[in-house]
Amino acid sequence: MGKVTCGMAMSVDGYTAGPNQRADAPFGDGVGESLHRWMFEAAEENAAEVEALSAAGAYIMGRNMFSPGRGEWDLDWTGWWGEEPLYHAPVYVLTHYEREPVEMKGGTTFHFVTGGITEALDRARAAAGEKDVLIAGGAATVNQYLAAGLIDELNLHIAPVVLGQGERLFEGVGRLELTPVAARHTDLVTHVRYTRQS
Repeated sequence: MGKVTCGMAMSVDGYTAGPNQRADAPFGDGVGESLHRWMFEAAEENAAEVEALSAAGAYIMGRNMFSPGRGEWDLDWTGWWGEEPLYHAPVYVLTHYEREPVEMKGGTTFHFVTGGITEALDRARAAAGEKDVLIAGGAATVNQYLAAGLIDELNLHIAPVVLGQGERLFEGVGRLELTPVAARHTDLVTHVRYTRQS
């Protein structure tokens, strides 16, 4: 069985998105691409970290990362990523509203889980086999898994920007003991990897 990992782009002050996330501002007000420039403008320089984000055997995300909507589903909405999302593996979306799986090009299928974080993780582990499960976000979802002690490895991609408000990592997770494993910086980001102490 693989590890449960998390890869999150964030600001220096811990925010993974700004306030008021919506269809025309997926990362919220005042953010734009500032947290993710390293993935697109310097992909070659950050190739190992980009590769790690797409190498999992299954993914878990919150509804807010999949869709700007709340309440009942807009069945025409199939995610932010176009016809061929970057995951190429099963993705388990936490939600309170049932929906049939959505199959996309490239091997991505979105499954909608109403039974909470443990059910999503059990299903993702079964799908991933020997590969890792990656908790993709957003912050509220990652915080739930951190609080439950279910993440083995935390990969933070820290952009040199201070947002001051928005969706923040580590809120409500209690005390965490982490072991630093690696750190590397490029012009647009600092990559830091931690493992969780048992």
